Amino acid sequence: MVRLPYSTALTTLFSYGLLFAFGQLRDLFRKIIDWFKSSSEDLKGYAPICLGLEDFYTRRLYLRIQDCFCRPIASAPDAWFDVVERYSEDSNKTLHRTSKTSKCLNLGSYNYLGFAAADEYCTPRVIESLKKYSPSTCSIRVDGGTTDLHTELEELVARFVGKPAAVTFGMGYATNSSIIPALIGKGGLIISDSLNHNSIVNGARGSGAAIRVFQHNNVAHLEKVLREQIAEGQPRTHRPWKKIIIIVEGIYSMEGELCPLAEVIAVCKKYKAYIYLDEAHSIGAVGKSGKGVCELLGVDPADVDIMMGTFTKSFGSCGGYIAASKEVVQYLKDTCPAHVYATSMSPPAVQQVISSLKVILGEDGSSRGSQKLAQIRENSNFFRCELKKMGFEVLGDNDSPIMPIMLYNPAKIPAFSRECLKQNVAVVMVAFPASPLLLARTRICISAAHSREDLLKGLEVISKVGDLVGIKYFPTEPPKHETKVYKVE
Repeated sequence: MVRLPYSTALTTLFSYGLLFAFGQLRDLFRKIIDWFKSSSEDLKGYAPICLGLEDFYTRRLYLRIQDCFCRPIASAPDAWFDVVERYSEDSNKTLHRTSKTSKCLNLGSYNYLGFAAADEYCTPRVIESLKKYSPSTCSIRVDGGTTDLHTELEELVARFVGKPAAVTFGMGYATNSSIIPALIGKGGLIISDSLNHNSIVNGARGSGAAIRVFQHNNVAHLEKVLREQIAEGQPRTHRPWKKIIIIVEGIYSMEGELCPLAEVIAVCKKYKAYIYLDEAHSIGAVGKSGKGVCELLGVDPADVDIMMGTFTKSFGSCGGYIAASKEVVQYLKDTCPAHVYATSMSPPAVQQVISSLKVILGEDGSSRGSQKLAQIRENSNFFRCELKKMGFEVLGDNDSPIMPIMLYNPAKIPAFSRECLKQNVAVVMVAFPASPLLLARTRICISAAHSREDLLKGLEVISKVGDLVGIKYFPTEPPKHETKVYKVE
């Protein structure tokens, strides 16, 4: 839940209203001019491909600030990286790269444990695997795409997360979007958290199952929805549901909040529903030994039916995995399109995950893994605490390396991003459609690779820019007493 004061809500609504009004007027004048200049060469009878509110938003709002997004980099995404400088000659409609780069503090990458940069243990082994296996298997898993590395990784992942078996995929997004339709179909019911990732949303829609949504992290509402659906049954026939799956995330990527996993599991057990846990942002990043929210919250992995995660964050690689019972994993290997039809993970990427997992587990013969885990926990909690002391509206829970800072007003999106970049701090901006229209934010991601000096540099710049653009909505930490605020779920 966001604590948005009335004054901020009103100015944000007014700003968007003004932008939409002027944009619609410009579109109207353009239509009038085009009508006078119309000719048979315009569309030649074709309907426009891009129409609707999304197209209007892209043309009239996004393109004006697109320099704040998709910034190319010219180095590994370490604590500091090189950002390529760009310029535009047509009011940001097109951007051109230059040969210049700026060394910036990286507060936007998911490099939670610092494995995305050169590592003394991982990098030599990845280079060796590149020489031995080549960059790609050029085949799907069921043909010639399964190497001994893939088998080793699946056994290692299963052992790491505490499940009997695991299967890996070449893309994290495709793991959710292709696995969910393989697990459930017509006659089944999916109950999904309202803030679940787009990959889960698309996977649920593609499954053909009925979909219901519960309020974010609201276990009481989840139980209410579940009870109602069990009582009503399937639409029209009112027959019992063939299968019910509840889908939640370990850490929500746009909020930095932990899932109340123990409470959700209790509801699932009570009503005999399956639970699907997405740990894309939590596996490797939280928990004493990096084993995710189950370890952090004291939950037995055996109580989670399907555990999904990606290798794109904490492990510095690409791809994703599903960990479950041996029977479920074998079924997915036989039926999931991402396993049967898609090219397998690149062998060097597989080796990167194997090596980083061994560092985390201490099987590299050092204590670097435990040091990295302690460092990211300390860095995250320190940075979040300091931001709150400065008066920023910061979302998320302790131990989470994701900490969104609320901006709200559309004019503050480019202002904050550009001013930070001028002072060599690179941040990620999150706006519609990745977040609700009125809830724009900047999302800070902390890494174990950040030193205390790096964090102090980032805090100094963010504080200065926060004063400049006016996003310190609380003079100190949010007050404990009751205040009249505009609440947005």
